[in-house]
Amino acid sequence: MANPTAIPVIDLAAALGGSPARRLEVARQIEAACTDIGFFTIRGHGVPLAMIEALRGHARHFFNLPIEQKLRAQPEDPAVPRGYRALGFDALSRGNAGQAPGDLKEYYHFGREHWPDEPYYTGDEGRRYFIPNRWPDEPQGFAQAAAAYYAQMERLTGEMMSLVALALGLDEAFFADKIDRHITAMRINFYPAQAQPPQPGQLRAGAHTDYGLLTILNGENTAGGLQVQTRQGDWLQVETAPDTFVVNIGDLLMRWTNDRWKSNVHRVVNPPAEAGPAAQRISIAFFHHPNHDALVECVAPPGQAKYPPVRSGDYRTEKYRQTRV
Repeated sequence: MANPTAIPVIDLAAALGGSPARRLEVARQIEAACTDIGFFTIRGHGVPLAMIEALRGHARHFFNLPIEQKLRAQPEDPAVPRGYRALGFDALSRGNAGQAPGDLKEYYHFGREHWPDEPYYTGDEGRRYFIPNRWPDEPQGFAQAAAAYYAQMERLTGEMMSLVALALGLDEAFFADKIDRHITAMRINFYPAQAQPPQPGQLRAGAHTDYGLLTILNGENTAGGLQVQTRQGDWLQVETAPDTFVVNIGDLLMRWTNDRWKSNVHRVVNPPAEAGPAAQRISIAFFHHPNHDALVECVAPPGQAKYPPVRSGDYRTEKYRQTRV
């Protein structure tokens, strides 16, 4: 297999509301990308650029506030995955058995704003995932911009998972009842300019894989950006534009496909020392995760499954535990 020089770009416009033949054509492009490198860029996704820019603007405002003000948006309990996290709170490489200092990023963690008053959401297990968001007083409108963006990502991932099913030769609705009450969390990552040299082995985000089904990332091209590892072991720089998203599959989807698709290792590298303030970077990640009670079982002939079944919520909880510094 040839070593790729760039991740594939897939235009979803033909598939969104298109004919079955056009949808299958796009699904086959997804299959090729996920079999090869597990990453691709999408355009024609239907998410308004103004909505993306609105959330980016609020995030940039917040992360450039004084640290004392940002710390007021931390959760009272550090184990609660909501609100602001300061520099070095976690080390993502530890989720893949790596050993590294805390990552050189700050982030804001949030989920959906509202959910039904039903046991699935409000019971003992549901309360681990459906948690009230925590928002700062400044900037005003941050919560509203985040909720609007989240809703667009829900729509987009629903469309994407239908295409994923087609790509895998399954019924287009295969994933529908496994993601209709998903536990997706979002992170707005902020990589500040580095005034001090990193510790040995310390990166903006250490080499790791993601945990769920799909990650939909909106980034920006600045010094010290996202890299993905090819099957040959080389690191490939991932370029992005304001109106596109980078998509990668996560561990649970790799398990579901019985390793047919690749949950690939990626990292965010440090900028060169001379980059200065221009190296500041923001990325917005939607980590699409199935319903917490969804049972992830390999789609494979009898006796050929490479992984035992695992509950979606249990898998995510364990990965969160592993990455805490």
